[in-house]
Amino acid sequence: MSETPRLYSHAIGVFDSGVGGLSVLRAVRAALPHEDLVYVADSGHAPYGDKSPQHITQRTLHVGQWLALNGVDAITIACNTATVVAAQALREQTHLPVVAIEPAIKPAVALTQSGAIGVLATQQTVQSSSVARLIAQHAQGVAVHLQACAGWVEQVEAGALDDVQTEALVRAHVTPLLEKGCDTLVLGCTHYPFLTPLLRRVAGPGVTLLDPAQAVARELVRRLGPRPARSTRGQTWFLSSGNLSQAQRVIGQLWGHAVAVAPLPE
Repeated sequence: MSETPRLYSHAIGVFDSGVGGLSVLRAVRAALPHEDLVYVADSGHAPYGDKSPQHITQRTLHVGQWLALNGVDAITIACNTATVVAAQALREQTHLPVVAIEPAIKPAVALTQSGAIGVLATQQTVQSSSVARLIAQHAQGVAVHLQACAGWVEQVEAGALDDVQTEALVRAHVTPLLEKGCDTLVLGCTHYPFLTPLLRRVAGPGVTLLDPAQAVARELVRRLGPRPARSTRGQTWFLSSGNLSQAQRVIGQLWGHAVAVAPLPE
């Protein structure tokens, strides 16, 4: 990768396979209102969940190293699939703090009253050794039902949060978990919190939805340590490897106002 100017000195880098990590960026912005943030949506290569581990690792290292070369002080992997496949590889190749998201299985086990929880995630996350480790460590005596949710990421990437096709996909993947008695559902992909209104409608009021974004933001604050005081609100920059007009439309929709999106250099 060629040397590039340090465009984002002392910013915090956050990246995802696409737009889903905006759910984490939102929590990071709330926790660090005065910090500059740079968000990379690797939408040109989304979804990661059905790609090979080699491809996911290559993309994670590409984006992570690009952020490091451009001066960020820390990197947040706002993608469960990238975390379980490639977080360790990125940590080994950068001197920066790398904070990564993982499915909230431990808190789900603590919350369940029925003794059954569901984990909604991509295929790569569901079959990962990291999820198996979390279950072995934290889920003794609780039934953990893993559900790969094909098509959900693509619907969020398109901004189709509440159309007929999205609802059909959500019902197809959530209903079996409800039938197994799951009273707690782990949102094991950062795209899925944007489907929360639909998920609540399908699952009903008696089911708890767990999104670990705030826990990731707290860990990022801890890892950063004391920072120079700033009186002005931090800037937020957005980049995408995908179609820029679509990225601007969907990121603006999910972020809550219009944004400018720059291309991610390849």
